[in-house]
Amino acid sequence: MGALPETVQFPAKESTRVEYGRILAQLGEEYPDIVVLDADLSGSTGTTRFAKVFRDRFFNVGIAEQDMMGTAAGLALGGKVPFASTFAIFATGRAWEQIRQTIAYGNLNVKIVASHGGITVGEDGGSHQSIEDLALMRVLPNLVVLVPADGPETRAMVRWAATYQGPVYLRTSRIPFPVIHDDTYTFELGRSHILREGTDVTLAGIGLMVHQCLAAADLLAKQGMSARVLNLSCLKPLDWQLILDSARRTGGLVTAEEHSATGGLGSAVSEVLTEFYPVPQKRVGLRDTFGMSGKPDELLKHFGLTAEDISKAALAVMTRKSKN
Repeated sequence: MGALPETVQFPAKESTRVEYGRILAQLGEEYPDIVVLDADLSGSTGTTRFAKVFRDRFFNVGIAEQDMMGTAAGLALGGKVPFASTFAIFATGRAWEQIRQTIAYGNLNVKIVASHGGITVGEDGGSHQSIEDLALMRVLPNLVVLVPADGPETRAMVRWAATYQGPVYLRTSRIPFPVIHDDTYTFELGRSHILREGTDVTLAGIGLMVHQCLAAADLLAKQGMSARVLNLSCLKPLDWQLILDSARRTGGLVTAEEHSATGGLGSAVSEVLTEFYPVPQKRVGLRDTFGMSGKPDELLKHFGLTAEDISKAALAVMTRKSKN
């Protein structure tokens, strides 16, 4: 897709967990082999829509996430296309061994769509705010890891996952946030996109941090600086060619994620740059801390995950560039 206008006007807000539920119900009509599993959280994950229409293809396993992953693996071996959903903290924490041993190790056709990722879970607090899930998932062989930036990308990714043969982890968010793409958007595995062109620095985000990167680019433009903005929603396999192209063109990168700064997007980009084209980089993310209870916007500000924080990181990167 081409670059967006210099100043982006976001037309609406959508919740990626809600859009997951909508497209899943639609895909149920198109693909009779799709089955859905949930761990007693269907009202929150978005799978209720599917459950109401396809009662014989929906399985509430109760508060038994490990069993849910094992059951999903068995259904995949039986030729079904299982979508298994719960909160990200439970999917990747409580059931990590089952994902590793039965789904990833066996390269089974299971789609894990985990909601309530990151600190914008809000008042539920640090115990329910998953800030480690991307690190836990991207380390597993065979597993595709996706973090959509808005509703249209969520719908495109879920539609793609329904026909892809292999395990997928897709993270959705609780709160609505701005729509970036239109409904013509299509997803390609391993392919990421330039949302805005720039020459001085690259801002690369995933999930709701993508629109924060676009807003940060506006702030930098007011100071006479030009930022390229990337949506790296396909965390694994990562579009390393786009990252290297951006490093060569702008000479520095900032990564932004609603996740620990260790192990997620920032680490993945660092690995590419260190091995192939070292340039200054700053990682915007949580720093060796758990989340806490609070309103989502207040938490983003508290943990340094705003457009202002991204623009400050970009200025630091550009200062380092000038010293090299």
